[in-house]
Amino acid sequence: MDIRLLNFAKILIDHSTHVGPGDRVAITTTTTAEPLVQALYPLVLDRGGHPHVLFDIDGQDELLFSHAEEDQLDFVPLFHKMAFEEFDVLIKIRAETNTRGVSSVEPQRQARRQKALFSLIQAQLERGADKTLRWVSTLYPTNAYAMESGMGFNEYQDFVFRAMHADQGTPDPVAHWQGVEKEQQRIIDRIQGGDRVELKGPNVDLSLSIKDRIFKNACGEHNMPDGEIYTGPVEDSANGWVRYTYPAMYHGRIVEGIELKFEEGKVVQASAKENEDYLLKMLDTDSGSRYIGEFAIGTNFEIDRFTKSILFDEKIGGTFHMALGAGYPETGSLNKSDIHWDMICDLREDSQIKVDGEVVYENGEFVI
Repeated sequence: MDIRLLNFAKILIDHSTHVGPGDRVAITTTTTAEPLVQALYPLVLDRGGHPHVLFDIDGQDELLFSHAEEDQLDFVPLFHKMAFEEFDVLIKIRAETNTRGVSSVEPQRQARRQKALFSLIQAQLERGADKTLRWVSTLYPTNAYAMESGMGFNEYQDFVFRAMHADQGTPDPVAHWQGVEKEQQRIIDRIQGGDRVELKGPNVDLSLSIKDRIFKNACGEHNMPDGEIYTGPVEDSANGWVRYTYPAMYHGRIVEGIELKFEEGKVVQASAKENEDYLLKMLDTDSGSRYIGEFAIGTNFEIDRFTKSILFDEKIGGTFHMALGAGYPETGSLNKSDIHWDMICDLREDSQIKVDGEVVYENGEFVI
């Protein structure tokens, strides 16, 4: 077996979810990721857990939308319901072979299916917050993802495993992510409790407040790969402008060259070089969609290019991102919305972040 798959499995079992004796462990993925499941399954057993594999067949969603009646779109799979609501550990592995398989499905049917499955996501987040469920979402490299990222398959595999530090260049992958956790916590301890954040650079001139807000340490607990610190800014505090240097993707739509102007937390002007109509439509989704739900700084320098996968792109080292719409309550965010749209901006040249007047970040790196 590829040593990188073994390392990947160890990260998910021993760092992200800490599988132990008696744990009921659900692994959800497609049959394409079987090589990774073959590494995970015995490892769960070795740790004393009880592995349960829930495979989707290749193209399952496409088949569902082609044949299902409305009552079938509303049906929540019973085994998944049990896993999300009752199990101790949930490992979710994306492994699509066609990222455009349902692109022609009517939006109303997709929305109906998403609404039915929302109860699963709600259970995942609520049980994750109260620590009764240990969950992680990750990705298994496929040709489809490689094509989306503009890489050959072998190049993409190397990129993915390097970003996860499951590659042969990382002697102890679990120890690496433990080190990331420690270093990011050191940074959080220095800036949490501050108030005024100022971002300045060629693509941003923006201020916001983090007063009484909590920073979260994203170090491989819920995402793999990982590498970011994030919080929910005070809702009415953002003033200034930002020009996002990477395309913003949402529900399969790509919007290029977004520029936003904020006043008292709200987007008051918005433009885009491509798909501006879609941007403006999303901004008018509801009362919270023009406000910032998340402010975050990416710290993973192994992720050095845009791949059209937010799991990777929001962690690009030397960038910050903000999400319009819903915030994470555990950060103190009060913003509610039906959207959560991450948008990414490069800070690696002639850029600074100050907290209460102190420079804490310069040209893509923390200096504290």
